[in-house]
Amino acid sequence: MADAIAHANPVWLLAGVLAYGAVEILTGLRWQLLLRVQGINLSWARMFLLMLIGVFFNFCIPGGTGGDVVKIFYLVKETPGQRGLAMLSVLVDRILGLLGLAILSAGLIGANWHWLTSVPDTMHCVWTAVGILIFTIGGIHFSWIVTRHGWVHKLPARTPGRDKLAELAAAYTVYGKAWRTSFSCIAISIAAHIGHFAVFYCAARALNHDDIRLPTFGELATIMPIVNILSSMPISIGGLGVREGLFGVFLGQLCGVSGGVAYLISLTGYCLTLFWGLLGGALYTFYRPSEHARLREIRSEVATLEHDVAEQEVAMEIAEEEKR
Repeated sequence: MADAIAHANPVWLLAGVLAYGAVEILTGLRWQLLLRVQGINLSWARMFLLMLIGVFFNFCIPGGTGGDVVKIFYLVKETPGQRGLAMLSVLVDRILGLLGLAILSAGLIGANWHWLTSVPDTMHCVWTAVGILIFTIGGIHFSWIVTRHGWVHKLPARTPGRDKLAELAAAYTVYGKAWRTSFSCIAISIAAHIGHFAVFYCAARALNHDDIRLPTFGELATIMPIVNILSSMPISIGGLGVREGLFGVFLGQLCGVSGGVAYLISLTGYCLTLFWGLLGGALYTFYRPSEHARLREIRSEVATLEHDVAEQEVAMEIAEEEKR
């Protein structure tokens, strides 16, 4: 791999790095809009610093959302008087990103269904990804129904997921009134996902040789939603291994790309995004060193904050019911 990258086209490699930088700028814009809905004014420099730190921890923690816990921990340090609202912005940011992926996936998978399911191995992967996506979106819809009718406080205190439902209820209350901003954020999410697809296309183009078959942007864009959904499951660090296996299956069986090239495209794309994660890690070492904490302590403090926000929402529901 090192030899292949050493002989790769540096222009396309740089384009891939810049493409992922553009993705982070778009997601930063989305997060800034969500923060402003709540009257939280965080400077662009501090916000991007927190985002890059989150990217770094996404590469260190299984699944694609591990960095969110760290972002929440340090965001509440930046906004001590608005801890609960700050935490909700990260939750909504993740939900809107997921909705953007769902819309994009539905369009791309639906338009290319016969091609994607033309091979048994890819068909199983497609159905698995679709099932995960439907289950996740169904869970969000269920939480909206429960919170809309104010049923959260009627659930027993020890009901699994009760705190998360209460958090979502608080988020819907705050951001439901700012629906124009929410729809704008979904559009930004779609653009960010397309930018992420472009990173791996740049990786493929950087490895271009006359004697190998490379995927087109359309082919990569069609399979990437499936790859992203499956590799975001918390079963590997940064999706490593899972992503490469999926690239081998889809590019090999649908696009005629050799296994070695498919794996190399995936790993090169991963390295292009890893550049920003390593930058986030370097910045983290200089970021408020007195506030550094063990990951276990970070998770514990965030869990306590989430519980406090949930209890506040439950108390508000009870007060509203008593008024009625």
